[in-house]
Amino acid sequence: MARYWLMKSEPSDVSIDDLAGFPNQTVDWYGVRNYQARNFMRDQMKVGDGVLFYHSNCDEPGIVGICEVSQLAYPDKFQFVEGHKYFDPKSTPENPRWVNVDVKLVRKTRLLSLKEMREIPELANMRTLQKGNRLSITPVDPKEWAVITTLLGS
Repeated sequence: MARYWLMKSEPSDVSIDDLAGFPNQTVDWYGVRNYQARNFMRDQMKVGDGVLFYHSNCDEPGIVGICEVSQLAYPDKFQFVEGHKYFDPKSTPENPRWVNVDVKLVRKTRLLSLKEMREIPELANMRTLQKGNRLSITPVDPKEWAVITTLLGS
């Protein structure tokens, strides 16, 4: 059974337009440095899972695309690159601490803003809308997925 996820990316790092221009419209979801988000990728994500691509830390945050997981978790290469902002000196190739999955674009959508999401009663319990939630990757309930993809014209 497929699962669904909301995955946040700062457009200044990787935007939906960047993803649309990448080879095979695929990106390795690098740079996650939160254990809970890492565990979602490592332990729960499967190829074919649905992904809501969410722009964060920008003028108007919100969902901007539909994607899918296209490769299972594997070591994040940047944890080994000394001087890189995602370098982790405690991580080794023999015992990597951080992973990423590959995400493939299904389609760009209109912006479903955070403000608009908060106004939809069926999304009231959505994890990413909860006060204090800062996770870059959160599970999405199948009913929430259905509401969002219907709004975005699945």
